[in-house]
Amino acid sequence: MTTKTKTSTPLRVKTSVKAAAKASPAKTSGARIGFLGLGIMGSAMSANLLKAGFSVCGFDPSDAARARLKKAGGTPCTSMGDVAAQVDVIIASLPHAQALIDASQAVAQSGKKGLIVVDTSTLDIDDKVAAQKILAKQGITLLDCPLSGTGAQAVRKDLSVYSSGPAKAVQQLAPVFEGFAKANYYLGEFGNGMKMKLMANLLVAIHNVSTAEVLLFGERFGIAPEVAVKVLADGAGGSRMLDVRGPMMVNQSWDQATMKVSVWQKDMKLIGAALAQTHTAAPLFAATIPVYNAAMGLGHAENDTAAVFDVLSHMCVPKKAAKAKTKAKPKAK
Repeated sequence: MTTKTKTSTPLRVKTSVKAAAKASPAKTSGARIGFLGLGIMGSAMSANLLKAGFSVCGFDPSDAARARLKKAGGTPCTSMGDVAAQVDVIIASLPHAQALIDASQAVAQSGKKGLIVVDTSTLDIDDKVAAQKILAKQGITLLDCPLSGTGAQAVRKDLSVYSSGPAKAVQQLAPVFEGFAKANYYLGEFGNGMKMKLMANLLVAIHNVSTAEVLLFGERFGIAPEVAVKVLADGAGGSRMLDVRGPMMVNQSWDQATMKVSVWQKDMKLIGAALAQTHTAAPLFAATIPVYNAAMGLGHAENDTAAVFDVLSHMCVPKKAAKAKTKAKPKAK
């Protein structure tokens, strides 16, 4: 992973469509947007851009994903090269590094100079740099723009973009970001977006487990979990994970995944590698690792990370047994 420390003051970019249109066609709602990857995040972003008036096409190896795009009003494509040939901007939301490299090669082979590719994936910075070099040889700009927010937040446009790369290209795409996110924070040179994303995910890892811990604590204390979510969210102990995943833990609806445990394992590894590389002490993050590993072991790989509530429940003495122990009288000596 790249360890450069150069950065700039984060800038929350807000640009009107009218002002942006003076610099480039990509600044208007008439820009043609292509998606590579139409999973949980890609499908939500593409749907919101369609609602915002953009022309959207996309490719995903999943027939069901392409069908969802068509139903939303977009145009499914037969290949990544087909997407590149039709658009001004490409947004990539991909599951792993090899997918990004394959996508970059396909887009580069299209020979369409001047394209801007926005990578929103959570991947190692070195892999993103490799993709950047492939595209740069063909006059194509790659931006590193990971997202903060879950799949459910993506549906509501409750996302933050951590953009990094050439400032001009980021500014040019301000209206595009506004079409699927609530905020765009420009962080400077390429790769700084991923650094901020790893920081955000470290907090998510901790806050998700702490949410499960406190709701389980309250439940065993006789406080209804739904009451706990409402009251705690309004106090000093509130967090976005309590807001977003607390209700899923209350309803045990982790089968409706917005971030699968199996996918989250990849993010955990990236954070762990970055912590090791920067020699950063992170005892709280380290404490969450076995909880997520246990979620995999309990069969929650395809479930939402809210399933850590189930993991902690299995680690507790059953409530009836616990009550019996507290009521038991001490033996006479």
